[in-house]
Amino acid sequence: MLQLKELSFLESKEELKAIPPGKVLINTINAHSYNTAQKDGLFAEALRKGDYLIPDGASIVKACHWLGCKSQPKERIAGWDLFVFEMERLNEKGGRCMFMGSSPRVLELIVEKAKAVYPNIEVVTYSPPYKPEFTEAENKAIIDAINAANPDLLWIGMTAPKQEKWTYAHWKELRIHCHAGTIGAVFDFFAGTYQRAPRWWQEHSLEWLYRLIKEPKRMWRRYVIGNPLFLWLIYKEHTKSPNKKSVNS
Repeated sequence: MLQLKELSFLESKEELKAIPPGKVLINTINAHSYNTAQKDGLFAEALRKGDYLIPDGASIVKACHWLGCKSQPKERIAGWDLFVFEMERLNEKGGRCMFMGSSPRVLELIVEKAKAVYPNIEVVTYSPPYKPEFTEAENKAIIDAINAANPDLLWIGMTAPKQEKWTYAHWKELRIHCHAGTIGAVFDFFAGTYQRAPRWWQEHSLEWLYRLIKEPKRMWRRYVIGNPLFLWLIYKEHTKSPNKKSVNS
């Protein structure tokens, strides 16, 4: 079981600048991830043992404060924020970025857009089979492709929890020297195949509602059931904590 009080987060977007160079794994967590990790031990382990964890949800930020967690994020850091920061930094010096995940069509759109937005970045891609689990041969093909590309930045996008678990399980086999981020939906945001919520919705912590309105059939379970479940799980974590007093009380 995953508990917020045991996790260390980057606490602000400014702290992205302090992540050291080299082989670094960066994951994100939101309410849905927290819920999922309660019943998925490998996913919970992947989130705990990555190098950096960013709070991709206002619900996570607020829960950390209410629980009096050791990490007190000052703001939400979305996967998109991580993506833009890393891409702009790489574009300044030039280098190679690999996108592993998603469909061939989405990856084609990413390559075309990157040429215009980040002209100093060489983009390479790999689209894995669309299936719940990969065979040993398929895993080897993915690992070999990443190692052969030798990227200066690596993005893994297969949706949570698959992307985090896969990267964690194969981390030692990846002979890379760069930051790697598990960012899921950002592939579609950048490709333009899915529109991120307008700024007003983001600023008012309602991006989840925008996604629910846009994709009710796909998102209703995550938010209509998942949001109350998150509140209940956070309440349970609060009642089990030896220090039940909020930092804001």
